[in-house]
Amino acid sequence: MISGGTLSSAARFMGIDLETSPGVLVPREETVLLAKAAINILKERGGAARVIDMCCGSGNLACAVAIAQEHATVWASDLTDETVSLAKRNVERLGLAPRVYVRQGDLFEGLAADQLHEKIDLVVCNPPYISTSRLSGEKSYLLATEPKEAFDGGPYGLSIHQRVIRDALIYLKPGGWIALEFGQSQEKQVHSLIVRTRHYGSIQLMSDTHGVPRVIIAQKMQ
Repeated sequence: MISGGTLSSAARFMGIDLETSPGVLVPREETVLLAKAAINILKERGGAARVIDMCCGSGNLACAVAIAQEHATVWASDLTDETVSLAKRNVERLGLAPRVYVRQGDLFEGLAADQLHEKIDLVVCNPPYISTSRLSGEKSYLLATEPKEAFDGGPYGLSIHQRVIRDALIYLKPGGWIALEFGQSQEKQVHSLIVRTRHYGSIQLMSDTHGVPRVIIAQKMQ
């Protein structure tokens, strides 16, 4: 159910109209691939599911998953006040508040009170993945309208990936899945980060319509 009201600034994602804000990453078309991957994982598992949307931004992934999978409960989390406030507004406006909970904190720290250890079926994450140096140089134009936190992935653009891949293991059930977006030409590094944990299997890369790998999924070993 979508409540009334006109959005002063909006973006469309997976057929959903979302409020946007200058201080929060605007949903991108390339993230549809990640959303579809997450939804397909839940469809194949069937039944009720618990999902974490880490680095949730405007709440686009959390809302898309909850709308597509009516038996899913989603915990969405991000770092900044403005991002969390926007995600909450989108969740409430779309009538999803009973099934989508928005938390604030440094990655999984925001979920500490929810007691979700080994209770999650899927962790989905579109983290920042541009290196700090590129963001200060050739990609600096991105910061004209959107916040640095939304793009800065550390020295190699993979700092957040590394933490999410590691810490998701605490929250995932045995057999649960992780799904991550990454930047162009980062597939080998992200694949390596997952393999090196020795706790994931069934690793699959997914490509966009141009044949460029942009999403990786993996299953926590039983």
